Formats: sequence, C-alpha cells, structure tokens
Amino acid sequence: MEPLRHDRDHGELDQVLQAYLGQEPDDTPETRSAALDAYLRHTWHVRPWALATAEQQLRGYAASVRDGSAGGQEQAYAMPDTGIANGRLAEWLEHVADHIRASVEHGDVPHSESPVTHWEWHARFPELAQLLGGWFSQDMPDEFAGHDEALADYAGGSDRFVVARLLGELTELLALALDESDYAVAVAELGMEVDPPVPFTPGGWLASLPDRLRAAAS
Repeated sequence: MEPLRHDRDHGELDQVLQAYLGQEPDDTPETRSAALDAYLRHTWHVRPWALATAEQQLRGYAASVRDGSAGGQEQAYAMPDTGIANGRLAEWLEHVADHIRASVEHGDVPHSESPVTHWEWHARFPELAQLLGGWFSQDMPDEFAGHDEALADYAGGSDRFVVARLLGELTELLALALDESDYAVAVAELGMEVDPPVPFTPGGWLASLPDRLRAAAS
C-alpha cells in the first residue's frame, strides 16, 4: 500500500495497535487495558487531535473485518499480532474505539506521571531510546573504550538539534524524580544493556548526561 494511502486509512490505527505489543489486549466494554491507557496518556499529551482519527480508523477496520474485505488488496494492511483471535477481532476493535471516544467526550485522561509500558517509554523518550539502545547495547564494550567514548561518538555524529531534543527528554525524565529502582527500569526499557560506569547508579548517570553531552558536543 502506498504511504499516503496507508497513513490516511491505517496510520493512527497502527499507532494504537503498536501500543498493544507485549501487552494483554484485555479491554472490555467496561474497562480499558494498560496498553490503551498508555496510548491515551501519551496521545492526549502530544497529539490530542489524533484521537478522533484513531477512533474512525478502528471502526473502519472493524467494519472491513466483519464484511470480509480486510484481507483484500484494497485494504492491504499488515496488522500487528495483538493476540486477539480473528473471531473476536472486530468486536475488540470496536471496544477500543468506544473507549477512545468516551475518553474524548468525557475528558477522561489516564493519570500517571511516568510511562507504564515498553511502548510508552519509547513513544515518550524516542531520542533517549536511540542513544541507550544504539550506543549502550551489550556490544558497547567491544566498540568503545568506555561510556564517555560512546557518548562522544553519539554527540559527534548527531545533528545539534537532535542532541538538543535528547537534552529536553533527559530534563523531562529527571523531572519525574523517580526512585532509583524506577530509573533502573527506565534505562532497561529504553534499551541500555550495560551497567552505568562506576560509581554511578542509573539515576545518577542520567543526571550527569546533560553536562557530559554538552562537553562532548563542544
């Protein structure tokens, strides 16, 4: 399917369904899943106008499932595997659409200051995920002499506007004032596979990154 056609018909549907990967699609007519709460919380914060599109595309795809046209060439869409059996798919999509509509109509925004799901961590802190997952994976010790060298490589090869975006994400993450155990969860969810350098804790190392990045970029 051409990109414009995909985005017009399924772009926001895809965002909703990506939020369910690795999560239980246990929405009912009365309750929302953790995955849907994560999608709503993030989308209300950054793109509230997209919620109406999500509801429309969910209902449209549910209708195509019911009438059997979802697999046709005109409706070609590689739907992520959410674990929902085909016989329940249309009904589940409609439940999700109902919850999104109710959230908009009643201003019912899930409350949480920190991300809850893997998808939400990456949606909220995409450039930090790029740094931690790309430069601090398990291969880091084979590629760099240490954490500062990896950080210098990132800063030296990244546009200054991208580095500025990363600094903003770090500021937002540190403003959450998480417990140290939660910072450990955060860096793991965002792709870091090595320990922070001695003697830093995950939170302490994150707090040191803005100054280190500015020094590496100068």
